[in-house]
Amino acid sequence: QVQLVESGGGLVQAGGSLRLSCAASGSIFSLNTMGWYRQAPGKQREWVATITSGGGTRNYADSVKGRFTISRDNAKNTVYLQMTSLKPEDTAVYYCRLGITSWGQGTQVTVSS
Repeated sequence: QVQLVESGGGLVQAGGSLRLSCAASGSIFSLNTMGWYRQAPGKQREWVATITSGGGTRNYADSVKGRFTISRDNAKNTVYLQMTSLKPEDTAVYYCRLGITSWGQGTQVTVSS
């Protein structure tokens, strides 16, 4: 069973940047679309961005378009989320997802105003 481990979260001021990483175990990483999702307190988990297996197609939620960039390194079994111009409303636990079934444990991102 694949395991996903997120890292890179933390506390940042509004306007700042963070880069999240999600490292996957196993050999199926390069075959799967990867996604980032987030869940703010009291809200449902929402989709943030996805990247196809080869990295050729990336899609973003409107709320992060132009500020966040998803990327992947299949040699390292890792997907990244570069977040810039962060806003307080970006505060959430961020999760990575492999395919449609596997989730990481999440990493907290807190943006102070």
